[in-house]
Amino acid sequence: MSLDFSKCSLPAKVRLVEVGPRDGLQNESSFISTDQKVRLIRDLADAGLQHIEAGSFVSPKWVPQMADSADVFAQLKDLSNVRLAALTPNFKGLQAALQAGVSEVAVFASASEGFSQKNINCSVAESIERFKPVLVEAKSKGLPVRGYVSCVMGCPYDGDVPFENVKQVTECLLDLGCYEVSLGDTIGVGTPQKVQDLLSFLLQDLPVEQLAVHFHDTYGQALTNIFASLQMGISVVDTSVAGLGGCPYAGEGGKAASGNVATEDVLYMLNGLNIDSGVDLDALVSASRLFCDKSQLVQRSKVSLARQR
Repeated sequence: MSLDFSKCSLPAKVRLVEVGPRDGLQNESSFISTDQKVRLIRDLADAGLQHIEAGSFVSPKWVPQMADSADVFAQLKDLSNVRLAALTPNFKGLQAALQAGVSEVAVFASASEGFSQKNINCSVAESIERFKPVLVEAKSKGLPVRGYVSCVMGCPYDGDVPFENVKQVTECLLDLGCYEVSLGDTIGVGTPQKVQDLLSFLLQDLPVEQLAVHFHDTYGQALTNIFASLQMGISVVDTSVAGLGGCPYAGEGGKAASGNVATEDVLYMLNGLNIDSGVDLDALVSASRLFCDKSQLVQRSKVSLARQR
């Protein structure tokens, strides 16, 4: 007997937000050249991805891999049909992003006090105060702002994170002007039931159209968590080509967490569910392989590895 997913409340179309060039690469120790990043982003766009995090305007002292973000954006000015986003955690970062001509900026806050202190050395409330001027200035320039909330499923320092904390931070980001908030399972401890419990709680007061999900695959639950989110009406999913990425402060006991869910693996699942994403799997796998081979990074996508064999 086959399962009839047509009876599930799955979206007909999903927007994939490709975070590999920023979130995926920011913690890599090996040097990735500007040309390699630009080629990757172009190949991802050619595969059909229309929303790509291309860089981050933060201090190169703390995130040296993103030091060339202005150069990356400068070489991608002709990609006018692609939304190229940049992380801008403070006003100085926003000014640099505006000069670089970005299409969108992003700000982030944690649902956990412990993670906020370890990650950016300030409280959740202080982090929000820091990026309030970013939202005001971005709005005055007509620049859309996307928000991120980290540790929505749990924190390596505080343990379980109350759903109410997640809701408060998410509501704050939306009230300040973020058009969308991505809910991040930063340490990858979520399970489908907990995901649906959280979303059920949030959707009592928040519009589903303004929520996205961002899962790490630490415990191998990312795909099932995404499917659980789709069943709840979520239609925007963050993914990272080749499963690149991780967080140096996110693992249990403060160790690094494993990477984001691979874009190829999510796309394979969406295709199997007849959910449109506008992305070509063959082209995506080729882009993923080429980049990992050229940059000598580990390929973590199950789909890309299976097709390689």
